[in-house]
Amino acid sequence: MRRSKAFACLSGIVSPAVLGAAMSLVATGAMADCTGPGGVTVGGVKCFKAVAIPGNPLRSFDISWVNPKRGQYYLGDRSNSGIDIINTRNLKFERTIGGFVGIVLNPKTGAVDNNHSGPDGVTSHGRWLYGGDGNSTLHVIDLDAPPAMATKQVISTGGTTRLDEMALTTDGTLLLGANNAEDPPFATLFKANGDNATSNVTIITKITVSAAIIPAGAGLSLEQPAWDPKTKRFLTSIPIIANNPAGCNYGQLSGPITCDGGVLFSDPTTPPPAAGYGAFSSATMTGVVPLKACGPNGASVGPGNEVILGCNPGNNPSNVITALINSVTQAETQIAGITGSDEVWYNSGDNRYYTGSSRDCTNPGTPCPAASQQTAVLGFINANTNLLIGKIPQSSGSHSVAADSRLNRIFVPNVAPVAIVGSGGDTTNTGAGICGTNNGCVAVYKRVGNKGHDDDDQGDDDNGNGNGNGNGNGNGHGNDN
Repeated sequence: MRRSKAFACLSGIVSPAVLGAAMSLVATGAMADCTGPGGVTVGGVKCFKAVAIPGNPLRSFDISWVNPKRGQYYLGDRSNSGIDIINTRNLKFERTIGGFVGIVLNPKTGAVDNNHSGPDGVTSHGRWLYGGDGNSTLHVIDLDAPPAMATKQVISTGGTTRLDEMALTTDGTLLLGANNAEDPPFATLFKANGDNATSNVTIITKITVSAAIIPAGAGLSLEQPAWDPKTKRFLTSIPIIANNPAGCNYGQLSGPITCDGGVLFSDPTTPPPAAGYGAFSSATMTGVVPLKACGPNGASVGPGNEVILGCNPGNNPSNVITALINSVTQAETQIAGITGSDEVWYNSGDNRYYTGSSRDCTNPGTPCPAASQQTAVLGFINANTNLLIGKIPQSSGSHSVAADSRLNRIFVPNVAPVAIVGSGGDTTNTGAGICGTNNGCVAVYKRVGNKGHDDDDQGDDDNGNGNGNGNGNGNGHGNDN
């Protein structure tokens, strides 16, 4: 949601004192990567490489994505105004595709204005990479074109704030992107490029939710969509919905938020209702399904009919779980011991869910409304048993995760220390230990003793895992960065 967007990437003007501290840090010399709290091996997951990003130290980033067929990882890097590309096989930085607005600062506070910074959402299919920008535009990028000619289209969705999370159908011909920071929020359905050699992306329709479910003026949001090939529906996370439960506070009253969120099911082959999607209809398999004890940001389709949802106490302080929703029955399953996720990712290579949990509770099972009770971790969950396996500390505000299903390599960006970038930087020593540098990095974790799928031709893995993966932080009740 919009009002809490800044929680993980707040940035201020760096004072001379902070610059002095930064010089002191840099003067300490090179460090070894994958050390400290983030360098431990937990549940068969081990950090084994930190990939440096050239240019400005990482201060603000958003969604990341992996295309295992191309062997590439993509990161929406606002610090360098572009999408970074890392080769997932040799773990070398390849290039940054620029042209995005980068970091936009709040003129009153000097903090990063996440609602207008970019890039934000990122996804891909084949040669086509799609990125949302802070000025409400979609960038369509041809990865096979010369770097100077890579951006083929820049399309406005008609908003004044960022185009954020997005998802593609398995064949890459339809794309759904959410303008989460508009009031009221909306999504845009595009005709995408699929496997075409030339770009001809066009807008099909605008998608909204009924004012009875997402009232205007409360700063509510739409977050991460995911494509479910089984039901042929887009499932989009909604951090807070009105009257869930009846009489709850969604922002119309003072005090803590007490409403839970929901999931919007939308059918891309049928025009959306003019008044917006209402309550879920089992007849059409469309509409909003209310959740219990979950205000979700991220979403990712897992095995069977399960879709993992990144619940977050930044939306509702009492949301201290992670949840699954069955896309066929709409039944909800709760996973204890991990919460606070923005982007979530199902990795078919090892049948695990991975969570970019920037607001995990230090005391699991209890409300954690205060920042002092929240910490950033990489979480991992067994997709067979739906039980938490473990979690590994990350830099402050770490909220993005993606995995290469063929190599079982998990990519987690970490910000630079606060002494380098100011407010919004890492306030712990965790990121510097992982990165082996004070500039931030993309940490690469791997499954120890689990063979990758290098030779498998997983047809549904062209989009990383065949669906959309989450990152979300909305306004006051969503915390995607």
